[in-house]
Amino acid sequence: MQEQRDPVPEQRESTPGEEERASTTAESDPFLAGLPKCELHLHIEGTLEPGLKLALAARNGMVLPYADEAAVRAAYAFDSLPSFLVQYYEGMSVLRTEQDFYDLAAAYAARAHAQNVRYAEIFFDPQAHTARGVAFDTVVRGLTRALDDARRATGFRGHLILCFLRDFQAEFAMATLVQALPYKDWILGVGLDSDEKGNPPLKFAQVFARARAEGFRLTMHCDIDQENTTEHIRQALDVIGVDRIDHGTNAVEDPELVEKLLDRGIGLTTCPISNGVVTEGMKAAEIKQLLDLGVKVTVNSDDPAYFDGYVTENLAALRDALSLTDAELVRLERNAVEISWAPPAVKDALLAELDAYGA
Repeated sequence: MQEQRDPVPEQRESTPGEEERASTTAESDPFLAGLPKCELHLHIEGTLEPGLKLALAARNGMVLPYADEAAVRAAYAFDSLPSFLVQYYEGMSVLRTEQDFYDLAAAYAARAHAQNVRYAEIFFDPQAHTARGVAFDTVVRGLTRALDDARRATGFRGHLILCFLRDFQAEFAMATLVQALPYKDWILGVGLDSDEKGNPPLKFAQVFARARAEGFRLTMHCDIDQENTTEHIRQALDVIGVDRIDHGTNAVEDPELVEKLLDRGIGLTTCPISNGVVTEGMKAAEIKQLLDLGVKVTVNSDDPAYFDGYVTENLAALRDALSLTDAELVRLERNAVEISWAPPAVKDALLAELDAYGA
């Protein structure tokens, strides 16, 4: 393992805007602020806040076309999934060393702990790094070391899910899976993200079959309002055989898909704020409909540095839109714990904490 270098100069755990949002939530909704939380849809590269992005660029001798943090945030003008991905991949370019990945994950772990996130399953995109010359080992060691340190320091538990990039070839995904095999103790499962257009789940059927045979759990993005979105959900369920689905809210349009989710106990990791950025509206009504139908729907933050909201802000936005009760908030968090891949003892402890808090 590489020797730990000095911290990023002037790194902060939160920007003034984040502190203001957290304070506002705590004051206006103390039940939500104190609610124990479980997050299952969080891209670690999507937690790269503007301040850290600029600090890492400076440390690595890179010049970015932004004068300050405000200019970075002003560039986050998205109206679709592809327009978001342009900025998302630009941000990744500053991540080069093991310490960079450590600092990224450590910053998220601190924010998550501050929002009472007890457990998180965290996506990372190794192909976006190996494709530009960063070693797989560099990525996974930096992230894992930060999560291990956070657990020792605060009790926050974070575990990794490797996501394949669906706009690359399936052969590249298979090669990345092979790279991951020596790290199986550090990676819970595999997923699929990035630009969905023209890249259906079926394209990666062999990769996911090999991943399951190797003992990985399976999830897969079925993004909101994409081309052939309900067909992609069907493929994820019937061809890939996923354990859960990321986003997937369009399933509500097809009663047969809803029945499959219910019959198989498969949950959805929804992300209200990012929904409202890349498509029309947060899909709040659809999320509530799925919740009322008994689908194990959950609420998560997706790429919070880019969409201006961590998990508490996503829950607050959905609560405001739907007038959710305290009991429904607890139910959303119970759903997350139940469909998580945490060990049984960890699940039992989290569920007991939620029951005590709700009471």
